[in-house]
Parts: sequence; structure tokens; C-alpha cells
Amino acid sequence: MAQVIADRRDVDFVLHEQLGVGDLSKHERFADFNKKTVDMIVTEARNLSVKEIYPTLKPGDEEGCILEKGQVSVPECFHKPYELFKEGEWLAMSEDPEWGGQGMPKSVAMAASDYFNGANYAFMMYPGLTHGAGKLVEAFGTDEQKQTYLKKMFTGEWTGTMLLTEPEAGSDVGNLATTAVKNDDGTYSITGAKIFISAGEHNMAKNIIHPVLARIEGAPSGTSGISLFLVPKYRVNPDGSPGEFNDVVCTGIEEKMGLHGNCTCSLALGGKGECIGTLLGEENKGMRAMFLMMNEARLLVGQQGFGCASSSYMNAVNYARERVQGRHLLKMMDKTAPSVPIIQHPDVRRMLLSMKSYVEGMRSLLYYVAFCEDLIHTTDDEAEKTKYKGLIDLLIPVAKGYVTDRCFDVCSVGMQVFGGYGYIKEYPQEQLMRDCRITQIYEGTNGIQAMDLMGRKLGMNEGKPVMDLLGEINKTIAGAKEIEGLAELAVKLEKSVNRLAEVGMYLGTTAMSPKVLQAFTQAYSFMEVTGDVIMGWMLLWRASIALPKIGKKKKDDAFYKGQVKNAEFFITNTIPVTTGKMIAILNSNSSVVDIEEDSFGGK
Repeated sequence: MAQVIADRRDVDFVLHEQLGVGDLSKHERFADFNKKTVDMIVTEARNLSVKEIYPTLKPGDEEGCILEKGQVSVPECFHKPYELFKEGEWLAMSEDPEWGGQGMPKSVAMAASDYFNGANYAFMMYPGLTHGAGKLVEAFGTDEQKQTYLKKMFTGEWTGTMLLTEPEAGSDVGNLATTAVKNDDGTYSITGAKIFISAGEHNMAKNIIHPVLARIEGAPSGTSGISLFLVPKYRVNPDGSPGEFNDVVCTGIEEKMGLHGNCTCSLALGGKGECIGTLLGEENKGMRAMFLMMNEARLLVGQQGFGCASSSYMNAVNYARERVQGRHLLKMMDKTAPSVPIIQHPDVRRMLLSMKSYVEGMRSLLYYVAFCEDLIHTTDDEAEKTKYKGLIDLLIPVAKGYVTDRCFDVCSVGMQVFGGYGYIKEYPQEQLMRDCRITQIYEGTNGIQAMDLMGRKLGMNEGKPVMDLLGEINKTIAGAKEIEGLAELAVKLEKSVNRLAEVGMYLGTTAMSPKVLQAFTQAYSFMEVTGDVIMGWMLLWRASIALPKIGKKKKDDAFYKGQVKNAEFFITNTIPVTTGKMIAILNSNSSVVDIEEDSFGGK
């Protein structure tokens, strides 16, 4: 039977054969999560996704969200799976059971989310944003705030959002105009307008909790004067139930290219002067609090884009096996030859293998980032903790920026495999492509991710995270050199790793010179080549595990051979292009900086 959303065999491969997550159960923190339990969790997540969430993908897109008199109704089909999602305690999989979580490893939660987001990530944004908001309460809330909000949020009884963006303050958050005036009882009166608020108003929960960035009267300008507040849709009664409406009004929802099932709201706070919030964390340190949550938020966006790509690939490969069209290329002159499934045509196979190598390489990368977080929690060695934290920080802009770029490419190719049918709404490929596109924009555009990678992460901690990453990659390369059939690929990848180190040093030096602007014109290209090398690493790592196992179990041979072909295809076809991009970076000129604004035309 054809699989949908994600290839379970590949999910299991990454969890157990590449990362060995079952070994985490040797540590007290994850003692309950042995291999059998992990497999059961993934199976349950898969069942919920395939049977309940995935069927909402198309109707959710077609029905969309409806705003009437300040109230938003989500697609009707969302209500049942949301109740099941809450009952299964899926919202806070890795969080403390005291607050409604399951305490599972993040790598295992990533595998469950692989299915959830691939099924319908417009639906998953409601619990996803709630989790992020809950983490802010967990990290910075007072005991009273935690007791009031945290369990209700982590169990999904109440949902949450993030109120950052304003009409005049998009990526430049420091330019926000929302204000907070302190009241005699220690609360704050909040006044302002926020836009692009995903899940900002809806009818799936009894209350919506908004973490809001605002400036206290008299606070410094810019980001140094921003504070973070908790602003519920309904104020909370002493017994913990929702009470009086808190003057948070939805003034509109956006008509978007995709994600029709998730409401993107404009919210007016304090239009009647009755919006009350409580300080979350310390005054003037709201941006610091948000940055602490940034890694998780950006990794989530990488997951969202990946869910679209994984689903698009599964649809494409299934369709290519079933769609009969044209004679086999070797029998084109034989008019009596039967038509064959399009998976037998060389160009379709090229597209499918391109999709496959990216999807499986990206799955390994995303799971690996989550696994690094698990390793932090299972060691007492501070040096090891620092190493894995550095790897996470370094890889996040790649896991968000590079991954979502490639995911959109995969969705585009997935549409191409379907031919004209891919462009028609009867089939899911065009929706996956539409839904995927926003992941390249929100939570920091991919250009911002590139600048973060080059401008902040490259020189972080005197370059130690970069050296640690190169060390991990070279460890895989050294092992692959000892495996017959992989040595040549390992040498090719090694050359690209060495060239990447050269490019990184060049850009780091140039960024500290008068040519700083010229250096930053290459930031995006640097993120691309870094991502390509990391993809090569992940695929070579996979092949190093798979090749020695070929012939051991016949039922696994096709899968393992596929891993070797992934690495072979990517390293011999994509990495040479990557090398060319690296040469271009090293030979970069100043045309982007030097061109006059009027020369762009348009006047």
C-alpha cells in the first residue's frame, strides 16, 4: 500500500540507525522512551495524521477562515482533529509532565511532527504557536503566571500566539509603536495594533493568550526599550476560568496565497482603553526573551516547509508509479510497444531522485538538530553541552533558511512530476507549493537567516561551533573512506568541505574590512553552499550506515541501495555546482554595492 505524508521506513532509519535515539533511554531523563516506546509514539502520530488531520488539508484550504463581527470561525473540519490532538497530549510532547507535557526526547517529537505538519500545517499552526507562547511563560513567567496559564496552554485548552509585527515594524521590530502604561495594581494598559498574527482569533479554544511586545512609557527607543507582556483575549477569573473580554479585537484577516485554514489576523489592542496585560520577564528585556525562543520558532518553520516537501515527494513518487504515459525510451520506435508508468522515463527519475535526496537529507538535518538538544540533557559534561548548543545555534539558520528554500524547490518539482494535473486544484501538489512559500518569509526572511549565519554565527565563540561542525563532518568522511564503494564520494565531499572553510575565512575577513557591504552581498550564497555541504554530509552519513547492510536482509536492500544512490547523485551532481558557487564567492565583485539606485530602472 502506498504511503502518504512521510516514508515510515526513512523515519525509522533516521531515528534508530542514524541517531540511535533508543539509547537515550539509558539516561534517567528519558528512561521511559526505549525503542519500542518510540516506535509506538511514531505509529500513533502517524495514525492520527493520516486518519484525522490529512483529510482536512483540501477542505480546510477551500473553506478557509471567516471573520464576522470580530469573531473568526476556522474550517469546521478542524474541530474534531483538534480535540483528538488535545486528548493525545501531543501539543507539548517534550515538556514537563507537571504542566501537561509528555517529557519525550525532542528528536522523537520531531518524528511525530514530521507527520503532523506534513498532514496539514495550516491546522498545526494553532497548537504550534500555542507551544511557543507556552515556552515563553515557562521560561519567564512568575509562579502566578505559570499556575494561571501554562498547563491550560500545554494541554491545548487555551491557545497562544506571538504579537510582534506592526504595520511600520516588520523585520525592524525596534520601530514598534505599541505602548504599555503601568497601573497602580502592577498591571499594564496596552494600546496598539499588530498585524500578520497567525491564529490570532478563532473559535477552537475558550481563551487565546497573546505574548505582546510593547514599549513602556519612557523606555529607551529601539529594541533596548521593548518589554514583553501577557495579554489574554479574556481576563482570567480567580477560579481560573475565562472572564471579562480584554479589548483585543480582530479587525481583519488576510487573504493569502496559501495557508487558508489558518487565520492571519490584524488585532487592535486597547481600542476602548480596556486592554490589560501583565509583564512577562523584566522591563526592557522583551527582545532578549524572544531571541531565546528564536531557535525553536525557526526550527518549527523548517519543519513546516519540510512537511510540505515530504508530502509532495510521496505524492509524486506514488503518482509516477501509477501514471501510464508514453513508450519506454528504448522502445520509442516500436509503435506496438505498450505505454509505461512515467517513473520509467529518465527525466522523471531525475526529478524524483532530486526530490528524494533533498527530502531525506533534510529529514536527517532537522532530526539531528533536535537530537543535539537531547544530548544536552543527557550529559553532565559542560564542554559537551556547550558544543551541542553551539551546533544548534550554527545550524538553525540553515535548518530554517536553506531548508525552506529547498522545500519550495521540491514542491515545485513535485508539481512538475504531475504535469498539467499538478497545476490543478483536484490534486494536492499546487496547494503544498502555495502553503510552503510563506516559510521562506516569516520568522525572519531567508535573507535574514543568511545574514545571521554569516554575520553572527560564523564568528560565534571565536569560531568554535564552526570547527565543531567541520569536525563532525570530517569524522563521517573519514569513516566513509574506509568503506569500499564510498571512498571516492568521501574524497569529493572532503574537497568541498575544505573549500567551504576557505570561503568562510574569506567572508569573515572581508566582513571586518571596508568591503563589509560587499561581503554581505554574498551572505545568501554562503548559506546555500553551507547547506549543500551539510546535505552532502547527511547523505554520506546515511550511505555509510546503509551500504554495509546491503545483502543482510533482502527486504531492506532496496531502501539501503536508495541511500547509496542518494549520496552518489547529490555529491556527483549538486556538489560540483556548489563548488562553482564557492569560487564565485571568492571572486566576488562589488557590482551589487556599486550599482546606482536609479540604474535599477522603474522610474
